[in-house]
Amino acid sequence: MFLRCFFIIFCILTLHKEESTIAWSESYTLSWDDFKGPIKKDTDAVATTASGITFSYSIKKTSVEVVGFKTKIQAHFYPKKSWYKPEQADNHILAHEQFHFNITELHTRKFRQRVAQLQVSSNISKQLDKIHQEINQELSSLQKQYDAETDFSRNYEMQSHWQNHIETELAKLDNYKSKE
Repeated sequence: MFLRCFFIIFCILTLHKEESTIAWSESYTLSWDDFKGPIKKDTDAVATTASGITFSYSIKKTSVEVVGFKTKIQAHFYPKKSWYKPEQADNHILAHEQFHFNITELHTRKFRQRVAQLQVSSNISKQLDKIHQEINQELSSLQKQYDAETDFSRNYEMQSHWQNHIETELAKLDNYKSKE
């Protein structure tokens, strides 16, 4: 069986209310029931995980200067854009897909960490937008590397290595994890 899993990154500034999403949570593991999108039969892929980072911010100003800012940064899974082929999917592939979502959470934590280091300034919106762009590039790159090095989950040894690596990296940024 030729197995390929693809990852789609959806990055949006604000969450669309009409689209149901699943926020990343330490206490929730994806199941095949969460993959509700139409199956793509014209591909060798067995599953696709659509996840991304939602990001918004507000800036507080006086008449002469910026005095503060707030951000909301969250990792989300998009059920209606995620799909799988039931006849080919198994728990090993589901774990691979879960780690795509975990990689999204890892970059959400990195994003929060970088934002926490910012100082209030007149160009805060440019700084936030720059970090947002950089994080999304890093996220996309790591997702591709994960699929390449695990051979889309077929290399069991590398899959195990990557799972351990991502869990270790998530633990390092535990102070920035998504709140439940």
